[in-house]
Amino acid sequence: MRGPCIHSFITLIGSMSVTEDGEGRVTALYLPNQNLPAMEECETEVLSEAAGQVNEYLSGRRRSFDLPLLIDGSEFRRSVLGALVDIPYGEVRTYGQIAETVGSPRAYRAVGTACAENMIPIIIPCHRVVPSSGGVGNYAGGSALKTRLIELERENA
Repeated sequence: MRGPCIHSFITLIGSMSVTEDGEGRVTALYLPNQNLPAMEECETEVLSEAAGQVNEYLSGRRRSFDLPLLIDGSEFRRSVLGALVDIPYGEVRTYGQIAETVGSPRAYRAVGTACAENMIPIIIPCHRVVPSSGGVGNYAGGSALKTRLIELERENA
């Protein structure tokens, strides 16, 4: 049995890295210019598959992901991340709409926190969540990348 490891790969938007827990479950996706954890570099079957699926997504050939994920956190956080996966490709929802979806209509700020703490962006599409006041809001990879991902999906929907 091996331990957790990381695999870095090149995409259309720059170098990205994906991690797994040593048991074949994806634990994180690091966007370009994010600090990487100190971890053994390896290329397992699930990490290769994740890299391939991310590249297919970024080239407009994939709309959803089929990967084993390890999602930590509270029941609320897991329910928010589950709701993000249900947002259709090419569409956006507001933080308030996601709060209503998970049964906590006043918890839109907590939804924002769950999105900000999403360790598997793109695969769990937190970029599809925007403020009701307009604009795209914050994103781990920066607002320009969030806008680019939203536009990519709209162009290929």
